[in-house]
Amino acid sequence: MALDYNIIGERLKQARLNKKLTQEKLAEQLDVSVAFLSRIERGSSLISLKRLNQICAILDTTEGEILNGVSKDSHSYLNKDFSNLLKNCPPEKISLIYNVAKVIAES
Repeated sequence: MALDYNIIGERLKQARLNKKLTQEKLAEQLDVSVAFLSRIERGSSLISLKRLNQICAILDTTEGEILNGVSKDSHSYLNKDFSNLLKNCPPEKISLIYNVAKVIAES
């Protein structure tokens, strides 16, 4: 699965706006140019995991929220991952996984 840097940039921009930070302030905290930050937000520049981690720490968000668009606090957290996992499981394993999850969820 290829990363869509346009979507990542848009999510970063939204997280920055939610924190009421300007590009200038965030760029200053990251010790990068405003032009570089702008390119990241437009998706025209790639972002390293190290830089993503730095930005997420400042913006009080997670890499998962930026990369996947899903918060751990969301009710749909990991639904797609579980669905993909179960696609190739035989019925008896799906039943076992369900029963284990049910015990955990109900405890």
